[in-house]
Amino acid sequence: MNKILFRNADVFDGESPKLRRAQNVLVEDGEVRLVATECLPAEGAEVIDCTGKTLMPGLIDNHVHVYIESLKIYPPEPPITYRAQYANKFLSFILNCGFTTVRDVAGGDRGLYMALRDGFLTGPRYFYGGPSLSQTGGHGDVRQSDSADICSCCKGDSIIGTIADGVDECRKAAREQLRKGANHIKIMASGGVLSPTDPLDKSQYSEEELRAIVDECDRRGVYACAHCHPAEAVRRCVECGVRCIEHGTLIDKPTAELVAEKGAFVVPTLATAFALLEDGPKLGLPKVSYDKLLRIADIAVNGLEIMKRAGVKMGFGTDLLGSQHVRQGTEFTIRKQVLSAADILISATSINADILQMKDKLGVVKPGALADLLVVDGNPLDNIELLAANGAHLSHIMLKGAFIKSPTRLQDGRGA
Repeated sequence: MNKILFRNADVFDGESPKLRRAQNVLVEDGEVRLVATECLPAEGAEVIDCTGKTLMPGLIDNHVHVYIESLKIYPPEPPITYRAQYANKFLSFILNCGFTTVRDVAGGDRGLYMALRDGFLTGPRYFYGGPSLSQTGGHGDVRQSDSADICSCCKGDSIIGTIADGVDECRKAAREQLRKGANHIKIMASGGVLSPTDPLDKSQYSEEELRAIVDECDRRGVYACAHCHPAEAVRRCVECGVRCIEHGTLIDKPTAELVAEKGAFVVPTLATAFALLEDGPKLGLPKVSYDKLLRIADIAVNGLEIMKRAGVKMGFGTDLLGSQHVRQGTEFTIRKQVLSAADILISATSINADILQMKDKLGVVKPGALADLLVVDGNPLDNIELLAANGAHLSHIMLKGAFIKSPTRLQDGRGA
C-alpha cells in the first residue's frame, strides 16, 4: 500500500473560505483517508512536513482546447499527429502549474484520454466532449464567407466543431460524440471572436435544437454546456436546460439572477480575452476578430461582479490558445480585481468538480476524495499570486496519489 502523511499542514479544503490550521492528512492508495488535528500513525508512510505551508486540492481548468496549437483555425487543418505534439506540451505545462484536472470543451478525443490513462504521456486528469456542435455559419463553422468550399455539399467539420442543423441532425451528432466517450456535449449557442462569419452578439440554434441536445445528454447521464457571449443566448440556453455556460461575457443582472435561480453554472474565461488583446494581432488574429474582441474585453470583468451579486455558481477556465497557454496564471490575477482569493480558489476546485459531476471526489480535501493535491509555499488565501507563477511556489504536486513534483523528484516524475 502506498501511504503518504502530510503533517502539520494548513489546509484549504476547496469549500471553506478559511484555512484549517495544523492538520494531518493521510493519503493511501490514491485517496485521502483521514484529515485530523491529532497525530496520525506514520508507520510505513512517507512523511511530508508542511509547517508554514498550505495543502490544497489540485486546481481544475474547465475550459481548455489542447489540440488548438495556433490562432489559425481556418482550413486546411494540420495533421492530428502534429496537434498531438502540441497537446503533450500543453498538458505537461499545465500540470506543472498545479492543474491536476482539465476539461477540453472543443476538440478533445478518446485517443488522448487513453494515452493519458495508460501513461504514454504525463498530464492531468482529462475530461473531453469531442468537437462542439455548431449550426451552419455558427461559431464552430470555421469556413470563411469567401471560401471556395461554401457550397452545401461541403460539411465544414473540423477539430473544433461538427456541423449539425435541425433536430434530427443535432440528436445524431450528440449521440455520436457520446458514443465516443464524451463526458459532456458543447453547443455553440452564440457568435464568437475567432469565427469569421457570425455576429458576436447574436444567438445560434433554435430552442427545439437546444432542447433536443439537452435531452440526449440527460438520458445519457451527462450534461450540455454552451458557448454564449450575449445575455439573450445565456437566457435561452438556461431555459432549455443547459447546465453550464461558457464565457457569459455580456451577461446582465436579470440573466444572472435567472442562471442562479436555475442552479446553472457559468465558466468565465478572462485570461484569453486579455491575452488576445495584447498578442492577437502579432499572432495572426484577423482584424474582424480583433474588432469583436474589443466589444467584450472592457466589460468582461464587470460580468464577474454581476454574477457574484446574483449568486451564480462560477467555475474557472482560461481558454488560452496556442503559444498563449503559458499565461495560465493570469486568470487568477484578473479575477482578483473583483473577487476574493477564496472565491477564486473555490471556483477552481470544488465548483469546477461539481460541474464535472465529480462532487466530493475532486476539488476537495476530505476523506474519500481522490488524492490530487498541492503543497503551496505560503497562504494563497492571503496571496493568490502564489498560484499565478506557473508552479514556482508549489513544492509538491500530487496526482492520483503519486508525486509529479517534490523536492526529491523532477517535474516529470522520473526521480532526481
